[in-house]
Amino acid sequence: MAQSRAGRLAPVVEMAEKVEKTAVQRLGHFQGQVRLAESKLADLEAFRLDYQEQWIIRGSSGVSGQWLLGYQGFLAQLGTAIDQQRQSLVWHQNNLNKAREAWQKAFARVEGLRKLVQRYMEEARKLEDRREQKLLDELSQRLPRQDPY
Repeated sequence: MAQSRAGRLAPVVEMAEKVEKTAVQRLGHFQGQVRLAESKLADLEAFRLDYQEQWIIRGSSGVSGQWLLGYQGFLAQLGTAIDQQRQSLVWHQNNLNKAREAWQKAFARVEGLRKLVQRYMEEARKLEDRREQKLLDELSQRLPRQDPY
């Protein structure tokens, strides 16, 4: 009976494993998205740093008012792009956290089901061992006893 219980759970375990596999794939996808967003943010910040260094180099030799206005305008746009990229990174990190939680739940469910199936199989094995022992005991009592003397 316990063996059939384990057998009946097989499709449930299979479905839970599929859900967990999908959750792992989503987790991997969102990890990639976070890495990409981090990389873009780092690129933007490095570009801004380089652009600010240009100010130091060009500013030391004197610049026109028009160049200075263009520089300030572009630096403001770059700051806006960096802020937006930070927001994007936070959004991707939130998605990653949600995907991680979903995977952890799916993983815990699969592990719980596997343990349950294992327990059912262990119960079936013990039951079969008891039946076998009982049969052996009955057979040994039916055999004629031989006197060792």
